[in-house]
Amino acid sequence: MQADLCGKVFLVTGASTGIGRVTAEELARRGGHVVLAGRSEARTAPVVEAIRRSTGNAQVEFLPVDLSDLGSVRSAAAAFLSRGLPLHVLVNNAGLAGVRGLTPEGFEVTFGTNHLGPFLLTLLLLDRLRASAPSRIVNVASRAHHRSRSIDWDAQRRPAVSTGGIDEYSVSKLANVLFTRELARRLVGSGVTSLSLHPGVAATDIWRELPWGLRHLAKLFMISPEEGARTTIHCATAPLDALESGAYYDSCKPVRPSRAADDPALAAELWRRSLEWTGAPSSS
Repeated sequence: MQADLCGKVFLVTGASTGIGRVTAEELARRGGHVVLAGRSEARTAPVVEAIRRSTGNAQVEFLPVDLSDLGSVRSAAAAFLSRGLPLHVLVNNAGLAGVRGLTPEGFEVTFGTNHLGPFLLTLLLLDRLRASAPSRIVNVASRAHHRSRSIDWDAQRRPAVSTGGIDEYSVSKLANVLFTRELARRLVGSGVTSLSLHPGVAATDIWRELPWGLRHLAKLFMISPEEGARTTIHCATAPLDALESGAYYDSCKPVRPSRAADDPALAAELWRRSLEWTGAPSSS
């Protein structure tokens, strides 16, 4: 039985295509007030209108944010908070892979976009999530986090060096799982649930920067965005008593993450450095 989400407010990043779009549409179909956060209004506005038409739900809107730019993240959080809306579920879905370069603040672009941007956005919205409890934070990670045994902190200030940027992507996904688990530890008793997940290797625009031949070959072995969104939707809508805060989900079930992802010392160090690098509020 599908949950009725009327009266619930959801913010989904990277919702103009792929898993994010499917997630946003399903949440709207069930009656949720859904904010689609993304870089391009030109790309997202038609998606907002399409979701409104297909679901009959007028409470679907766009929020501009570029997660690679911490200034943009701060502006997006301020714009959302100024609305005075509650926030029941934050879905940190947006992601990047196969890109070389640095963010405006000088961080490796995949780590900056996949971890530092969502980290800052989450902490800026955390008081609103607490005030809206019971609420939850859903971080879309990846099974790729198993490839990374630790985090080279110095490497996060340099452009990617690995073939296809896969090593850098794996580190960013390890950071997603570590962040989720540290959040859960810090939010005990707050009414805010923190979850991470592997959506499956889905054929989405996250792979858009890979060389065409490699991208085309890889997508032959990927699942659809609809299949990839199932675990995200489960974590965003399942009854809270059926979920385990801090857990990592795969195929809608909690599974054990990598040994590195279960390292509390590494999680604490990631938290400390992320606070320092983003200037996020540290009251959590």
